[in-house]
Amino acid sequence: MAQALFVHGSGDLRLGPCETANPAAGEVQVALRRGGICGSDLHYFNHGGFGTVRLREPMILGHEVAGEITEIGPDVTGLAVGDLVAISPSRPCFACVECKRGLPNQCLNMRFYGSAMPFPHIQGAFREVITARAENCIKADGLSAAEAAMAEPLAVALHATRRAGNLVGQRVLVTGCGPIGVLAIMAARRAGAGEIIATDISDTMLDYARKAGADTCLNTARDPEALSPYAEGKGTVDVLFECSGAQVALVSALPAIRPQGRLVQLGMSGDMQLPMMQITARELQLMGSFRFHEEFAMAVRMMQNGLIDTRPLITHSFAWAEFAAAFAMANDRTQAMKVQLEFGPC
Repeated sequence: MAQALFVHGSGDLRLGPCETANPAAGEVQVALRRGGICGSDLHYFNHGGFGTVRLREPMILGHEVAGEITEIGPDVTGLAVGDLVAISPSRPCFACVECKRGLPNQCLNMRFYGSAMPFPHIQGAFREVITARAENCIKADGLSAAEAAMAEPLAVALHATRRAGNLVGQRVLVTGCGPIGVLAIMAARRAGAGEIIATDISDTMLDYARKAGADTCLNTARDPEALSPYAEGKGTVDVLFECSGAQVALVSALPAIRPQGRLVQLGMSGDMQLPMMQITARELQLMGSFRFHEEFAMAVRMMQNGLIDTRPLITHSFAWAEFAAAFAMANDRTQAMKVQLEFGPC
């Protein structure tokens, strides 16, 4: 029986057996090759959840994965045994009111890999073998398995970019320069941003932001007033991508946003208290950005076409039996940007 990586609670990771169904009509079986450790995986490992979402049963982690097809089910076309595929964790029902509204990422019956939001939890993809919908498997010809596994976080950034609207020539601020923040910088630059400012409390993360295309990088731990020049008048920033999930980052960035500027919240950690009168008086547009759907295939194509290069973000990889060391490294922001698990040949 195949093995999978379960989280049982805060600090409690274990390998355990996991049944693998034979592929039914419209499905394929995939041998995993790479899996990226995401911020939400770390929240489950470090804290047993995030915000009001808590683990209530053992759950397989992982949703940033890629692998090779080993078996094809009936009625599958366009895929073959041996294909390297990036597997989208977004599995909407396509039948509920939100799906019919054109918002599959808001599906009422979403089965997103590795999510404790519903109960029973939706089991994740950190397993040796997984059976997946063929439509969720995007061929990653020309990419390595490590790159293909970056499609998921890149899709998050691309969805946020679409939520923000026109960025051509705009001044963009990104707060929080972990993987999502740096990918947001790359996506914003590709979308035509005229100037990009990045903030973080780690010089290591800011170095990645600079290499990704940020024009100005500010350490707000060293200088809490670093954004004050951008708050001149009623603010000079057109769009804020808040990627840290930290209330202090969001609140300190608000004075820099111009009247009717846009604030896109990506970072997730818990509820925040916001100065709503400031938001109201300057008519700021506050919007959330949650997951993605069609942007996943777009992310694969952009990497294949050389439009966005995610390779510099992959800083560490570990054999998946070394999961404890991998999660310890992923928690170390002085060293790690994106840590991946290796499930087999890469």
